[in-house]
This record gives sequence, C-alpha cells and structure tokens, in this order.
Amino acid sequence: MTSASPASPETPRRLIVGISGASGALYGIRLLQLLRGSSIHTHLIMSQAARITLAHETNFKVADVEALAGTVHPIGDIGAACSSGSFRTLGMVVAPCSVKTMSEIATGVTGNLLSRAADVVLKERRRLVLMLRETPLHLGHIRSMAAVTEAGAIVYPPVPAFYARPASIEDMVDHTLGRVLDLFDVDLGTVRRWTGERSRPSA
Repeated sequence: MTSASPASPETPRRLIVGISGASGALYGIRLLQLLRGSSIHTHLIMSQAARITLAHETNFKVADVEALAGTVHPIGDIGAACSSGSFRTLGMVVAPCSVKTMSEIATGVTGNLLSRAADVVLKERRRLVLMLRETPLHLGHIRSMAAVTEAGAIVYPPVPAFYARPASIEDMVDHTLGRVLDLFDVDLGTVRRWTGERSRPSA
C-alpha cells in the first residue's frame, strides 16, 4: 500500500500593492480600500516619489493610506518579508507604475523594495500587474514594456472602459481595478461585465 502524499498548503491570500510616483495615486489608494474588507491581506510599498504625488493629487496623508493596508513595508527595507521568494503571495500590483519603476523591473536592476518585490514575483512565476501611467510613449518606453512583458509581467495601462457607461471618476477607477483583480481571480463586484447586449435608453 502506498501512502498518500500530503496535500500542498493553500497559497496565502496576500497581495503586494506598490504605489510609485507616477500620476494616478488614486488607483493604489482605491485598490487598498476595495481589498480592506476582503479576505486578502495587503502588503503596501510606497516609493518616496509616491508620497510627493499623493500630496499633489489627493487629500490623503501618507498615514491615511498606510492605515488602509494590512502590512506596510518601508521602501528601503530590502530585508522585508516580500523581498524573498519564500514569502508566498498571490502576486503584486503596482498602481500606478512609473516608467522608472517599470524599467528597473524590466532590467532586474532593483534599487528599492518596490522593484525588488516585483522582481521576486517574476522569478517565482507569480502574477505581476503594472498599471503604467505615461503618455505619449517613446521607443525606450515601448522597449521596456516589451522586456517586462517577456519576463512575465502584465502591462495594464488604466484605460477606462466606456461601454460600462461610468457616471463618475470613481466608477471608472473601480471598473478598471475590478478588471485588474480579475487577473488574480478576485471579484469584488465592481465590474459591469459586457454581455453582448446593448442597453437601450429609456423612452
């Protein structure tokens, strides 16, 4: 009689959320808000530039954003748990992602915990989604996008889906983040899904 092999432990429902200095800090903030009431434990990493962008674009203080996360890691803490592949996660979302951060990840030359954690996610073959915020793009940007995609990341510019007929910026942000979470098989009910049927305006 052969003994049954032990069941493999379920992957902990942890998601790393990186916020870089690109415009669009609201995406990272709202992602933390959406996940706060879920079963997913978030690990937040904010760059120094993100703190500056936060002050320019929102009324949130750094402490307000950190309070939304399950765990906060300082950008310079290269010994944090999420800097190791042995720390199991669902993956990572960088929302928003600057070209600088994307380029660091694409080359593997990681200068801080944000890009290091993303590099770890790639080497462990986990899901990495980069919400790239830049336009227009020059050839160097496009080459970095190609390189990071070849390494296994998903480049996900936050392009609004107008078929969902958003009534506000919040609607657009929530729909976009819902589609990002779809990539992790997480559905928080923020996506108005396309059914193939056109809704007709009421008479």
